Amino acid sequence: MVVRSISLRDFRNYTRAELELGEGLTVVHGPNGAGKTNLLEAIYFSLTARSCRTSNERELVRSGEHVTRVVAEVAGEDGAHTLEVGFEPAQKEKRVKVDGAPLERGGAPPPRPLVCVFLPDRLELIKGAPASRRSHLDQVVAAMWPARAETRTAYSRALAQRNALLARVRAGASSADLLDPWDAELARHGAQLMADRARAVSTVAPAFAARAAELGLPEPVELRYAPRSKAADADGLRAELSDRRGADLERGFTTHGPHRDDLALLHGRRPLRTLGSQGQQRVGLLALLFAERDVLGARGRPPLMLLDDVMSELDAARRERLADLVRAGGQALVTTTDVDHVPGASSPEVAVASVLDGTVTRDSATLAA
Repeated sequence: MVVRSISLRDFRNYTRAELELGEGLTVVHGPNGAGKTNLLEAIYFSLTARSCRTSNERELVRSGEHVTRVVAEVAGEDGAHTLEVGFEPAQKEKRVKVDGAPLERGGAPPPRPLVCVFLPDRLELIKGAPASRRSHLDQVVAAMWPARAETRTAYSRALAQRNALLARVRAGASSADLLDPWDAELARHGAQLMADRARAVSTVAPAFAARAAELGLPEPVELRYAPRSKAADADGLRAELSDRRGADLERGFTTHGPHRDDLALLHGRRPLRTLGSQGQQRVGLLALLFAERDVLGARGRPPLMLLDDVMSELDAARRERLADLVRAGGQALVTTTDVDHVPGASSPEVAVASVLDGTVTRDSATLAA
């Protein structure tokens, strides 16, 4: 499935704008501050109903306005679809529509392309706290095996219930024996979650090593799942939870389990997170994202790659390698301050658009007012 076009209204610095994407690579160029990243964010927002840059989505609404709306036209084997996301900070919920009909909460997921995004700020995935890597890994699991997405949700529900009960027991309002069934429930979902994560990492790891080498990391890389638990199954995890119950009651929350896991990225057997340079971390993140594209593409679901300012800190040789990877398969959008920084951008197969002061222009036609 591909994105044919995107239209937005009162999104960030845009009053109105439209962009048609190419089947393969689309290059969006313009000076710093023109709105290139905002356009990329709007595409992500239209496909996921969330921002890839901020948790405060009030920032998405153009200054002085009260509502924003983003519409994506997508196409797949089952035909064309329209995905619409409207957001008004005064309302509790976003308005999501598929082909003009509201998307019901808990209903079937909308027909949309998978999407993968690189932002310079996203280096926190490499060098930040484990929570961001856990979340990313769980998104990869859901993309590879959509039926497994519910496992993470079920684990989170059980964790919240156990934590609430721990607080009541600690306050003397409940008996500690009531934790037994929640230990079993948490262990059941936790063991499956760990198995899914381990399987995803083992699937992506070979492609990650290959892409990192192609992009010029000087030493071999490894991708390792780093679970907090040593248990091999639900019974083992349940026993660990039981052993740590005293510590959990003392602290008032669950201190052990898959919600404390991490994903380790190693370069030359050293943690890329702490001992890699900024350039190596940047290349490591790109290698990870393209490895995930390889795996998902092999399953017939290559994600749309949204790559913001990805060429700016790369030398000419790495730009060539990266451009080759971008063109190797699937749909991609690359933003840049200089279109000449993207090798092959002059090819007739590449769609090129410019952004200036909230105006998007492609093929000499103005597409925003």
